[in-house]
Amino acid sequence: ENCRPQDLVVNPAKGKKLTNMRASGSDENVILTPPTQMSLEECISYINEDELVEVTPKAIRLRK
Repeated sequence: ENCRPQDLVVNPAKGKKLTNMRASGSDENVILTPPTQMSLEECISYINEDELVEVTPKAIRLRK
């Protein structure tokens, strides 16, 4: 059913046009800088008095 007096032409073989849809990836691409790899000595010299260096066998992390 439709509100017009004439028949509505429908072609089921044609796909729906999706060009007006908003693309999720094209809005704003946030570019993150990769983390800098520091040695233990560099981390200790980089931190302030109120910060910590967490050392595990796999990683060295800076903590506030």
